[in-house]
Amino acid sequence: MSNKDGKPVLMRVNGELTDLGAATVEADQFEFVFPEHPDALNVFRHSCAHLLAHAVVELFPGVQYGVGPAVENGFYYDFLTEKPFTPEDLEKIARRMAHLAKQNLPIKREILPRQDALELFSRKGQFLKVELIHEKVEGESVTVYRQGDFTDLCRGPHLPSTGLLKHFKLLSVAAAYWKGDEASHSMQRIYGVVFPTREQLDDHLGFLREAKERDHRKLGRDLDLFSIQNEIGAGLVLWHPRGAMIRYEVEKYWREEHLRSGYELLYTPHIARGELWETSGHKGFYSENMFTPIEFDHTEYQLKPMNCPFHLVVFKSRTRSWRELPLRWAELGTVYRYERSGVLHGLLRVRGFTQDDAHIFCTRDQILEEVKELIRFSLNILKTFGFVELDVFLSTRPENFVGDPEEWDLATNALERALKESGVAFTVDPGEGVFYGPKIDIKVKDVLNRSWQCSTIQVDFNMPRRFDLRYTNEIGDIERPIMIHRALLGSLERFFGILIEHYGGYFPVWLAPVQAVVIPINDRNAAYAGQVRNNLNQKGIRARLDSRSEGMGRKIRDAEMEKIPYILILGDEEEKNQDISLRIHRSGDQGKMALEELVHSILKAIEEKTFAKKVQH
Repeated sequence: MSNKDGKPVLMRVNGELTDLGAATVEADQFEFVFPEHPDALNVFRHSCAHLLAHAVVELFPGVQYGVGPAVENGFYYDFLTEKPFTPEDLEKIARRMAHLAKQNLPIKREILPRQDALELFSRKGQFLKVELIHEKVEGESVTVYRQGDFTDLCRGPHLPSTGLLKHFKLLSVAAAYWKGDEASHSMQRIYGVVFPTREQLDDHLGFLREAKERDHRKLGRDLDLFSIQNEIGAGLVLWHPRGAMIRYEVEKYWREEHLRSGYELLYTPHIARGELWETSGHKGFYSENMFTPIEFDHTEYQLKPMNCPFHLVVFKSRTRSWRELPLRWAELGTVYRYERSGVLHGLLRVRGFTQDDAHIFCTRDQILEEVKELIRFSLNILKTFGFVELDVFLSTRPENFVGDPEEWDLATNALERALKESGVAFTVDPGEGVFYGPKIDIKVKDVLNRSWQCSTIQVDFNMPRRFDLRYTNEIGDIERPIMIHRALLGSLERFFGILIEHYGGYFPVWLAPVQAVVIPINDRNAAYAGQVRNNLNQKGIRARLDSRSEGMGRKIRDAEMEKIPYILILGDEEEKNQDISLRIHRSGDQGKMALEELVHSILKAIEEKTFAKKVQH
């Protein structure tokens, strides 16, 4: 692969990405890597993180630079400084970065004796780097990269010079903790993006502007859907009436589809005795994500982080027969997990959320068909919400696993076969299964082509063994059932956040909290407008009356800002003819029509779960 000026920026030696000019004498194969190659982007990002640190050190003497990795959408660098960086500081830093890029400084790799590296960073007052050498570097040599007077601890690879880093943008600054430890230094983290070309950078900045407009936190506030308030606590969501109506519709659809597919519904408590979580293994494997236990009646209780142990106990509550299997149990169960404050993010990362859990208890022979049905069921529901672009992964046995390898092979083969027989394209993700079994992960892509983890299907031999689950088989012998975990939407809170951003706050009619607004032109039309609103409500359409004293233009503009699908305008002529004038959000004026005609169109959109459409006269 070559770029327009034919200059490579990296090499691949024996399959490994390296700096340009790496030794190839003993290489079986090597190739040049050019800027437009996908593998080059992370190196651009990491080299630009070094450029950022270089500029900060020059502009702010005494600042310590910590770590600066490439991340999924760009890069960041953490700094230990007495004063927080301001927006004006970011502008100064960006100008200095551009100056350093223009100098086209060579980026050179060096290997230093460990002691020399410790002395180098000690002289520079970079004690965070000294700490990293002591903790992370094994052996007696240390790899560093130099550009001009700046030196950083790094394994590489890097671009050959700073001159390639012309197309970058610093985005924001945020607080962070050194090594993610809340008890350690409070750092300043600067985020940025970089691309090989100006066109790529401009496209990405356009994407970021669109993503900002779709940010569920902004739209949640603007559309009065939800809030997270200090009086309640970080990571705990208040669903406002409009958001709660959307949740109601999601839950109603979820329950109806599960009942149609042979599931039974469960409800379980929010807390349980501590012994339950010891039996399940959560106290050993998951304790850092569980809230502190509470004690009453001389007994320790724990807020539940998972629903599965309760379902296991229900299974165990009486003798089970092979004739009952498979048992399909589903629950919208609220769980509580301690997430560190630094990772909380609107609805996408919270501390209390409702998990759409399902557990299937089946025989070994039933695994294949049950997983095939779970795949069909999951894809159908995701499609209803508008997600048709998917990435599917099959995660296999990790190094640290529990159970019999033969059972793992049985489960993994069943998952793989189910995907193939379902005609679903998938990627194998080696070693990424959970400790108790392999899994299928389904990631949806939104309108901005971002991937979101939603559905998970996991086969579990471990939990039935821990809880000693049993059933009687056809010949009267005792066997242990297989448990299949399945979360379809993930958590309702997170899924709602994804929906808000996917739809940009403009929901299909069946989910819209207010489906129609009735606006009288004059006060004398208020009675007729009230009759129209009541008629819509009686037909099952969520309509409200805007009888404020504001002008018509303001009322229509407010309805458009609220993203209400149908806007009904009523004046003297409409009242005389007993009809309405209609506007549809994003489609504009639709002219006059009979109310019955409109009701039929709205009910059809609700039934088909589509957006508001132009009414065909």
